[in-house]
Amino acid sequence: MFVISIHEWLKRDSLSLAEQLVAINDEQILQNHISGFGMKKKIVDTIFTLRASLFPSIYEKDTTNHAFLQTVVNRRLCEAAISLRTNIEEVLRNICERENKGANDCTVCSDRADAITQAFMSKLGDIREKLSSDIEAAYNGDPAARYFEEIVLSYPSIEAVTIQRMAHELYLLGVPLIPRIMTEYGHATTGIDIHPGAQIGDHFFIDHGTGVVIGETCVIGNNVKLYQGVTLGAKSFELDADGNPVKGIKRHPNIEDRVIVYSGATILGGDTTIGHDSVIGGNVWLTQSVPPYSKVYQPPFDPVIKPGSL
Repeated sequence: MFVISIHEWLKRDSLSLAEQLVAINDEQILQNHISGFGMKKKIVDTIFTLRASLFPSIYEKDTTNHAFLQTVVNRRLCEAAISLRTNIEEVLRNICERENKGANDCTVCSDRADAITQAFMSKLGDIREKLSSDIEAAYNGDPAARYFEEIVLSYPSIEAVTIQRMAHELYLLGVPLIPRIMTEYGHATTGIDIHPGAQIGDHFFIDHGTGVVIGETCVIGNNVKLYQGVTLGAKSFELDADGNPVKGIKRHPNIEDRVIVYSGATILGGDTTIGHDSVIGGNVWLTQSVPPYSKVYQPPFDPVIKPGSL
């Protein structure tokens, strides 16, 4: 069998392959005005800058002199605001051009990006207060936690919830695309999948975290604790006349205050409410509401244990 070298192949075929890929890109990406050109990386960089603003003593390298900490945080806030505003305007313009079938030379998208960025930045203090309550919930809810910095630096719950709380504010402000990029980055990093639309109260903690899924229209109260593998999802998708899923309707459950949901539990449906102060046991499957102070668990099973022999 005759095999040419990679160098010969590159000289012979790479240009035609590049032409083919660019043509596909033009048809699928450019003609549909889909945001690209490093958008994902730019959003991830903005997450890092915002997180350094929220936790400067943790994520900044050169903050040993506390007298300069405010200056450092102010610089980070300026960097984050400029980056975020640029990305928001780009996304808005892409959508505007796609809907208007052509270039948009007005200032609407620019003005809207300014307004959204200012509104979001003004919420960072509230976000940080909620994150303080989440850190406290993790410390109080996990006997393995010895230090607060251990929680901030290593717990996937705090990383995922930090990103989601920021993304949620952008979601509420009507920003397309960017909130989802943020939470999917958190998902990829931590294994915790929280949609930016989910409403989450104070003192929220996900212990261990891997495999947790929280849907877009889920509403979670205060002092709620979830364990790994919990799904707060939809029962089914309502379809329109064309057979496509109907968007913008309530699909995911409500979890009231002081609820604990143990590992592997699945709670589904927009009309499902878990009443306050309830405990949902491991591997429970729920598609109906339960009243406050409930304890829901699977019936005990009788495993077969066969003694081994040498």
